[in-house]
This record gives sequence, structure tokens and C-alpha cells, in this order.
Amino acid sequence: MELISPADYVKQKLQSVQEYAVLAVRAVGNVFARPRYFGDMTQQADLIGFGSLPIVLAACFFTGAALALNSATTLTRFGALTLVGQLVSIGIVRELGPVLAGLVVAGRNASGMASELGSMIVTEQIDAMRALGTDPMKKLVTPRVVATVTMLFFLTILGDFLGLIGGNVVASVLLGLDSRSYWSSAWQTLQFSDVFMGLAKPLVFGFIISTVGCYYGLSTRGGTQGVGRSTTEAVVTSMILIIAVDVFVTRLLMILLGG
Repeated sequence: MELISPADYVKQKLQSVQEYAVLAVRAVGNVFARPRYFGDMTQQADLIGFGSLPIVLAACFFTGAALALNSATTLTRFGALTLVGQLVSIGIVRELGPVLAGLVVAGRNASGMASELGSMIVTEQIDAMRALGTDPMKKLVTPRVVATVTMLFFLTILGDFLGLIGGNVVASVLLGLDSRSYWSSAWQTLQFSDVFMGLAKPLVFGFIISTVGCYYGLSTRGGTQGVGRSTTEAVVTSMILIIAVDVFVTRLLMILLGG
């Protein structure tokens, strides 16, 4: 591992932030410019959306079940076991559903984007695209950004529903609660601010996952070892950013929505 001075290290990180910002801005700008490569967007939507669907649904289902099971112990002490549906509903829709879906998609697709684009860098396919007059940003990055943002939004909706079903299974089978009262309680406790917050986060998380994965892929250096390093960094960075940005997005939306 090459040793560098602290000043050079800071410069490298600042340059990386600048390069990432430029990539993110160009990716958004290319959405409104021709050509739009709808075929690539559809292909990426299939890979990202349908490929991640079983994992997201399973993660949200068992998380909802675990949330209901763990909360039942505390609620029983206060004689409020019937509020399990409200707790699971708010927890899944407002926070756990978007974050879980984002983390699963980040682990599966950020690594895929980084490895795929990194391999294209190593084999000089990106240079060949430029030589043929094709913009790699518009051809490779923008379709992945649009597909990830769109599909993560719908994955979160399905994940929320499966999380509520998981809570219902535990509530009805293990806790002996009536299924109708569970769904009635879960539905009535939700407000517009809860649903809006839960559906706004996937748009931000999807943008982070796709841009980070593409950035590390296009920044690959050092042959096949560089591809592996970029893949790891893409997954770690995207997951950390999702967890960190979630705090700020939650606080911002709470201020805007008044709670």
C-alpha cells in the first residue's frame, strides 16, 4: 500500500467528491437530452427491479414479523398488545421498509454496476465507445440511475406490504390477535406524512446507489484487482450513505411536513 501525506490524502478525497458531483449532475442532465436509450433503461429495470424482488420481499417480511414479535413483549406489560399493528405499520412504512430495500439493492446492484463498468474500463470498452462518438455517461450511467430510482420506489411499496403481512402472521398465529383488527389498526394509524416520507426516501436512496456504483466503476484503476476494489468500495460507500442520509432526510421531511 502506497503511503501518502495527509495533504495529498485530503486532496484526493476532495477531488473524488468533485468528480462524483459532476457525474451526478451530468446523469440528471442527460435525462432531458437525446438520445435517451429506453432499451437500456428497460434492461436495467429488469435486472435491478425483478432481480432484487425476492430478496427485498423476504427481508421486509421477516423484519415485519420480528418487529411484531419483539414489540409484543413490551406492549404486553402495558396491556396494549392490540397496538402491534400500529407499531409495525409506522415502523415499516416510515423507516424500515425504505432502508431495508435500499440496503438490499445497494448490496446487490451497486456492486454489479461497479464491477460491470470497471470491467469495461479495464478492457478499454469505454474508450472504444468514445471513439465511436457515444457518450458513456448518457449510454451507461443515466439508464442505470433512472432504472434504480424507479424500481426502488416500487420495490419499497411491495416491501412495505410484505412487512405488514409478516407482522400480521405473527400477530394472528403467535399472539392470538384478530387479523381484521390488526389491519384496521395498521391502516388507520397511517397519515399522509408517514406515507410520503416512506415513499420519498427510495427516490433519494436509488439515486445514491446508482451514482455511487457508476462512479466507482468508472473510476476503476489497476486491472482486475482494481475491479474488485471498486466493487467493495461501491457497496460499503452506498450503504453508509444510505444510513447517514436517512437521518437528514427524515429530519428534513419532519420539518416540512410538520411532524
